[in-house]
Amino acid sequence: MAKESLFRKVEKVLEREPRLIHLPPEGKVVFVGDTHGDLEATHEVVRRYLKKPYRIVFLGDYVDRGHQSEENIQFLLQLKWKHPEEVTLLAGNHEGYMVKEFYPVSFWRSLSEEEREVYGLLFSKFPLAATSPNGILALHGGLPELETLEDFNRIEWGDENWNRIVWGDFIEIDVNIMEDWGGRPQYGRQYFGRMMERYQKQVLIRSHQPYAPPLMFQKRCVTIFTSNAYLPIRTVVIADMEREIHSAEDLELERI
Repeated sequence: MAKESLFRKVEKVLEREPRLIHLPPEGKVVFVGDTHGDLEATHEVVRRYLKKPYRIVFLGDYVDRGHQSEENIQFLLQLKWKHPEEVTLLAGNHEGYMVKEFYPVSFWRSLSEEEREVYGLLFSKFPLAATSPNGILALHGGLPELETLEDFNRIEWGDENWNRIVWGDFIEIDVNIMEDWGGRPQYGRQYFGRMMERYQKQVLIRSHQPYAPPLMFQKRCVTIFTSNAYLPIRTVVIADMEREIHSAEDLELERI
């Protein structure tokens, strides 16, 4: 399929989705961390899990760093078009280059100005988070400061809460908010606990920080990475939607 035709088809699918995806209360969901141009990892995820009873939620950062960025994102867009209900593509910071520049940007630099605008517009339609009735909230980086969970749907691409979601880091210390570090806002235990209580969620599943502890805040913050861009071990998280989730002990962490 021609790239332009694929973009139009996927855009129509994405425009029907809210910023906050509500996952169904049955089956299993596989959460996939950054793939960063690691097409092999994406293929392996699809080979294993694109079948009943699974749904797949990708947590963002599909391009840059790896050697097959465009192939990776094109494959994912085709998956989204063919399996709109089974595949969710959340936004990461590397999808937001048209709003906030960063490095390295091998994918974005390989594009013409017109291509960057087309990709940037399409990425701006990606949802920002996914939630489940059994206690899970999933997104790319950090938690936004909103009054209610449904306020996720009011976040504008590029605003402060978008920045917290796609750029935010967590640190295992007893503080609220620290200063930005290289454009990445830092949040501690107090902020995490306050926001999770406000949203009435038990476990946060995220990616973004390849060198963060996999489990933080009494095993309620789970960080995964599914690319060989940083680490040789690729990890996904599997959640049973019919089981109450209170901590990482109620999830399956699987290497692929």
